[in-house]
Amino acid sequence: MEYMNTAPAEEPRWLSDEEQRTWRAYMHASTLLEDHLDRQLQRDAGMPHVYYGLLVQLGEAPRRRLRMTELAMNAKITRSRLSHAIARLEKNGWVRREDCPSDKRGQFAVLTDEGYEVLRRTAPGHVAAVRQAFFDRLTPDQQNALGDAMRIIAEGLQPKDAAADLPWLR
Repeated sequence: MEYMNTAPAEEPRWLSDEEQRTWRAYMHASTLLEDHLDRQLQRDAGMPHVYYGLLVQLGEAPRRRLRMTELAMNAKITRSRLSHAIARLEKNGWVRREDCPSDKRGQFAVLTDEGYEVLRRTAPGHVAAVRQAFFDRLTPDQQNALGDAMRIIAEGLQPKDAAADLPWLR
């Protein structure tokens, strides 16, 4: 059995006690925050947080429209999940799909006037929930440090390889 690697496996770099406390605090806080924002948006607008994020992206886009692939990429979700979300938003009359004239397979998601109005009405409550749950609990220095840390983590995780297994390509 010469082909088998018999070298001892390298010991994992286990988290220190402080790293473990930090990791668990992050996981606990991020789960609670996502649930808090989901509940607020379900109560105020009848939609989950991910749908609100899609409406925000469309509301900020030129002519309130984005290609579906770009929307999936920005939301970091699979095309299947995006298609389901857009179907629900279409059913509510908040979004419509348009074919892409330059690419017969491509589609745009377009925020309707009704969707824009829902976004306009919902945004103040959502911003208040974000402020109360997140920013009001941190000092300006803590906000800056957290922002810097999250940008570093996101940059390190953002795949650079065009062949990477990315959700929006599935």
